[in-house]
Amino acid sequence: MLNVLVADDEPLARETIKLLLKDQKDIGHVLEAQDGNQVLEVFKETKPDLVFLDIQMPGKTGIELAEQLPSETVIIFATAYDQYAITAFELNAIGYLLKPFDDDKFYAALDKARKQIASKSSTDFKKVGQLIQHMVDEQDRPFKSRLVVKDPGRIRLVDVEQINYIAGAGNYAEVHLFDVNPVLHRETLTSLEKQLDPKVFVRIHRSTIVRRSSVSELRPNENGDYTVILKSGEQLTLSRRNKAKIDELIGDN
Repeated sequence: MLNVLVADDEPLARETIKLLLKDQKDIGHVLEAQDGNQVLEVFKETKPDLVFLDIQMPGKTGIELAEQLPSETVIIFATAYDQYAITAFELNAIGYLLKPFDDDKFYAALDKARKQIASKSSTDFKKVGQLIQHMVDEQDRPFKSRLVVKDPGRIRLVDVEQINYIAGAGNYAEVHLFDVNPVLHRETLTSLEKQLDPKVFVRIHRSTIVRRSSVSELRPNENGDYTVILKSGEQLTLSRRNKAKIDELIGDN
């Protein structure tokens, strides 16, 4: 039988999880905590197998608690943060619930937690906490300082300062970095354009965003396009429909 700790400062949130657990045959005791300090006290006394943990709570945040609990503890975060952060939890083998959640999502997260408990695997919550904190910080910035790139089984943080240019292809973007192999990122170019500082990056084609300071030369073509030559030697195309962007490229960087 699995003993569960439900930690949330909202009584309704705790009650919802308790009701969803009520008919699960493998669930034993369901304990409650309403703030971060109480979580540590209850955990020390009962050593639950599974913790449903809100991120924003009085006393200690869920991030701080996840770093302090034993690494073998299986945690399902209950959070209102955006899907980007949620994907990070998922790829790090942590269950997640995005408030408000439905029954299907709850039981999917619970099944994942069961598998993690059965495998006796552990998670480096300190690294996950740093990643989550980065994402929270990024939400308060007008433009991204890093891109969160999801690879199978891991997450990479790519510094925007290292981006030379980005080439789009459907729902994917090939992020070309200085002196590093390109990184494939599952996000559209239109979405990335909104995340990047327009004083630093310019969209010169429906499939290309370039760093302004990377451009060394512009050459007009007979068809009305321009060849954009980068300091790295690579050549891109500025389309006729984006001629107005020329001033942005040749202005002070």
